[in-house]
Amino acid sequence: MVEFWEAIGFKRVDAPGPLRDYVTWLEREGTQIHLIHSEEATVPPLGHAAVVAPGFDSVVARVRAAGFDVEDHRELWGARRSFAIGPAGHRVELMEEPPPRSA
Repeated sequence: MVEFWEAIGFKRVDAPGPLRDYVTWLEREGTQIHLIHSEEATVPPLGHAAVVAPGFDSVVARVRAAGFDVEDHRELWGARRSFAIGPAGHRVELMEEPPPRSA
């Protein structure tokens, strides 16, 4: 699971002491992903994390090279986006640019 987020540019950081045994934290430019360890994975049918992917083409290429499925999707707000399927089956939207505030 960590390899997927690392391909997007996140790095592992230390989780606070009381959480360290059951949570893996990753961070990039102030955005954190908290991976909670559980016996059974759950996947929301439509909900997904969406992250801005600086260097969009190289991020998509790294995710694909790491063996993850990536589907190109229609542009919104003049920016490209793709959906990647993480190791636990979660959809993650990779965005070239964030949506405008007035969208």
